[in-house]
Amino acid sequence: MSSDALAQDTLPPAGPHPLGPPEGDLADLPVVGRRRIGQWVAATAVLVALALAANSVARNDAFQWGVVGDYFTSASVLRGLWLTLWLTGAVMALGFALGTLLALGRLSSNPVLRSVSWGYVWFFRSMPILVQLLFWFNIGALYPTLFGVKTVDLLGPVTIAVIGLTLHEAAYAAEVVRGGILSVDRGQIEAAQSLGLGPWRRLWRIVLPQAMRSIVPPAGNMLIGTLKGTSIVSVIAVQDLLYSVQLVYHRTYQVIPLLLVATLWYVVVTSLLSVGQHYVERYYARGTERAR
Repeated sequence: MSSDALAQDTLPPAGPHPLGPPEGDLADLPVVGRRRIGQWVAATAVLVALALAANSVARNDAFQWGVVGDYFTSASVLRGLWLTLWLTGAVMALGFALGTLLALGRLSSNPVLRSVSWGYVWFFRSMPILVQLLFWFNIGALYPTLFGVKTVDLLGPVTIAVIGLTLHEAAYAAEVVRGGILSVDRGQIEAAQSLGLGPWRRLWRIVLPQAMRSIVPPAGNMLIGTLKGTSIVSVIAVQDLLYSVQLVYHRTYQVIPLLLVATLWYVVVTSLLSVGQHYVERYYARGTERAR
């Protein structure tokens, strides 16, 4: 038998393919999505629960929404809000400035700087912020005078709040900055060294711009956390947003609506900061796949 005859015998029979349509026809078939009935049921249940909760809040007269509207933009509340915003900005700026120095100390080849920086971070991360504020508030018991001035006159409540919150914030900022610096590829630093750039120019021109991609997200979380955390200074009579509404409801006994005023302002400011964080992250993420 010739080779052509053998080839004819091995060919598949003409007609429909026994395993289904040819591969070229698969593109014409409709794509049917997988039915996820459980997810739709769960989503419907969540929406119903949210609707019931919103209706309960809106229709419950105990919330006294009229009182909330009256005090939302009152002068005392706005003054407290301004102090809260100022305190947040000052603490973040000073905390990250000190935290950057501590991070550089942690990464230094000098064992003394490494040890001191590590000890600072360990100590202030171990001490609760409330305990620290109360300690600074009573510092006059240890040092009645500083630089020839009575401690009570030198360290007012706002100054104590700035000092306590800054020292606390710097410990966490140091770890954020250190993590960002360590995220920079070592080859970038070696390339800068080969170009003859000094240590400070390498830091400011090469390392920190690339480290910002890793620093900004946790720094944004710290900013929002600091904004809400400033409410703790009310225990040392700093007239922030929370203390301002407390002064009002101690006089009017309208506790719930005044607490809602503070809550709504925190929600508004936090939402604006979250939007700003999104754009800052996108700016520093330029050129990466996730920025698309």
